[in-house]
Amino acid sequence: MTARLMIINGPNLNLLGVREPHIYGSTTLAAIEASCQAYAKFLGITLECHQSNMEGELVELIQAARTTADAIIINPAAYSFTSVALFDAFKIFEKPIFEVHISNIHARDELHRHSKLSAASKAVICGLGPYGYIVAMQAAVQLVGKLPDTLPEPVRVGPV
Repeated sequence: MTARLMIINGPNLNLLGVREPHIYGSTTLAAIEASCQAYAKFLGITLECHQSNMEGELVELIQAARTTADAIIINPAAYSFTSVALFDAFKIFEKPIFEVHISNIHARDELHRHSKLSAASKAVICGLGPYGYIVAMQAAVQLVGKLPDTLPEPVRVGPV
């Protein structure tokens, strides 16, 4: 059985490439999803991508992933700093969740510096730009033991 990943993007990420390019760059969400789909094909896994500006829809996606995904990669965007509902949904998922941020949130203003969701995430990847999604995918697939044997052993085994 191949690994099943779900990537979820939160509010305003549908406007990547236009919104604050000095912070988020010029890459669109469609381009990020296309790169992730290409990497999923290379890894031999299935990948679903979703985006919503609505907190309740994000909660429902996380709940649905309980039966359709082995791991979640999520950029919760603004909800990182405010959402108890997403925090509770993370705890219900009971599988690895990788929180991704395009910018380095730790170097941002006080409002954007501390994610409430990090405490319920397996790992947080921030500041790598769109490449953070690829890093999260590799980490998720490695964690569920589904990386291809063709990758070098240090990549497949991870740190000891």
